[in-house]
Amino acid sequence: MPPHYHGLSKALRRREISCAAVQHRLPSPTPLSTTPNSPFRYIPQPNLTQNSCHYFKTSLNNFSSKNFNFNFFTPFGFQTLQFSTLSNKERKIEQEKTSWVDLYLPKKVLPYAHLALLDKPIGTWLLAWPCFWSITLAANPGSLPDLKTMVLFGTGAFLLRGAGCTINDLLDRDIDTKVLRTSSRPVACGALTPFQGLCFLGFQLLLGLGILLQLNTFSQVLGALSLILVFSYPLMKRLTFWPQAFLGLTFNWGALLGWSAIRGSLDPAVVFPLYLSGVCWTLVYDTIYAHQDKEDDLKVGVKSTALRFGDLTKHWVTGFGIACISSLAFSGYNASIGWPYYLFLAGASSQLAWQILTVDLACRSDCNKKFVSNKWFGALIFCGILSGRLIS
Repeated sequence: MPPHYHGLSKALRRREISCAAVQHRLPSPTPLSTTPNSPFRYIPQPNLTQNSCHYFKTSLNNFSSKNFNFNFFTPFGFQTLQFSTLSNKERKIEQEKTSWVDLYLPKKVLPYAHLALLDKPIGTWLLAWPCFWSITLAANPGSLPDLKTMVLFGTGAFLLRGAGCTINDLLDRDIDTKVLRTSSRPVACGALTPFQGLCFLGFQLLLGLGILLQLNTFSQVLGALSLILVFSYPLMKRLTFWPQAFLGLTFNWGALLGWSAIRGSLDPAVVFPLYLSGVCWTLVYDTIYAHQDKEDDLKVGVKSTALRFGDLTKHWVTGFGIACISSLAFSGYNASIGWPYYLFLAGASSQLAWQILTVDLACRSDCNKKFVSNKWFGALIFCGILSGRLIS
């Protein structure tokens, strides 16, 4: 192997090479194509033997400080050599970033899957738990919740969450391009056109309508009213510092709808405290989540409770957490639920307190970790309602 290739290999291992240095070390390229602005350079190798590469092809777009891809033609076809300077820990982190969506879905479907955030199911859980709470609370004492209704609402939560993400990305595409965390979203980065996004939204809403039509008339009207919140929520960050409150009103609508799907009406003494508890819960977890983007929000001019509360965030979310637990206790009491409910409620209170006390609001990864942990809060409340209803 020529000496300059040995030097290149050593430099790669030392992580001391740049794209410009690669070009400098390789022989002067002779383009084989006159295509304007081509990202590839084809470099003839006249001294190589017949069994060696005919041409060495490098893509400047594939270079980074961590990974290098060398693509070349051989007598047996096109070949790729991959070099990585990642440590085992770094490689594990990179692998964790690759979701099942990227691994198993067809490429044509991927942008739509990412638009609906299929790889991040936490949003579906947060939307589904208030529905499950309400359905279980509406069950007769000593009885399990209606399984068919649970499946319908779980599917509806999945579809409505995806539709909400689509609406949000369509309305926020200009903002998303200015924020690092959201700049790669399908509509913002151009993987999907706004028209394609609208078509996908129509498809999701059509499926959601099929779920809604299986409920009683009162629930159909109540469910249709939720669309006002679904479509208006993405605009709230431009108008008020309290978009998280509007998200709470939207995400916890199932606390009303689940009860009405079983009973055909609403019991204000039970469902209104339950709904209020969900809104306060959302103000806790989504304020923590909003701290991930507070610097970017300031730059692009959008508002959030994270910016509104600032250094007093933990005081505010503690108040909302207390209101959440108090409302859950009041709702359970009015529903004459059994004593196991309050044991689980104490466990959920501890989980919520752990989030608030330990979250590092200056650390994006820790904010996201605490946000995702709320699926366990929802599960604890559900287990409490289920066990309390079976014993009551």
